[in-house]
Amino acid sequence: MDPETITAAIATNVRAQRAHRGLTLDALAARSGVSRGMLVQVEQGRTNPSITTLVRIADALGVSVARLVEVSETPLVRVVPPGDIVTFRQGEGSARLLVGTDAPAILELWDWRLAPGEHHDGDAHPPGTREMLTVLQGELTLTVYGKSHVVHVDGAVVFTADRPHRYANRGEEELRFVMVVSEPRETPDQ
Repeated sequence: MDPETITAAIATNVRAQRAHRGLTLDALAARSGVSRGMLVQVEQGRTNPSITTLVRIADALGVSVARLVEVSETPLVRVVPPGDIVTFRQGEGSARLLVGTDAPAILELWDWRLAPGEHHDGDAHPPGTREMLTVLQGELTLTVYGKSHVVHVDGAVVFTADRPHRYANRGEEELRFVMVVSEPRETPDQ
């Protein structure tokens, strides 16, 4: 899917979710930690926001990132063809949001690839958020609360993601992992 279509979908979805909750731009900025100016650019489709920005906005709105990048309404059964999968570039690697659900049970399925030496810093998600992942290729160094954990091929890990965390590829080959993000049914007021 072309970036312009995704940017337009994000603009429409953020604006609609904010309006549905009766939030002003200033209120959403305060809740999300994203500047009012950036929110204006996102809602007007003038920027392609980073994953970190989308996560902050989604968390503040109580929806999944998948809901913000979705181009059409979600049917009862949703098959996502390869051409509709949203890919975020991360250096030489990528983060692909394969599919996600909205409240009350927010789930996201991601396919990550990081080149040797690359890393991604994840912001703290809402309290109670959990992440589960398995390594398909390479070796993942996951750092949570300043403590690093190495996950090898075919290994898996689950952790509480309501604190900053880092995914790093300290190896010499590409790292690929699949991750599920599960957010609690209710997000405490921020």
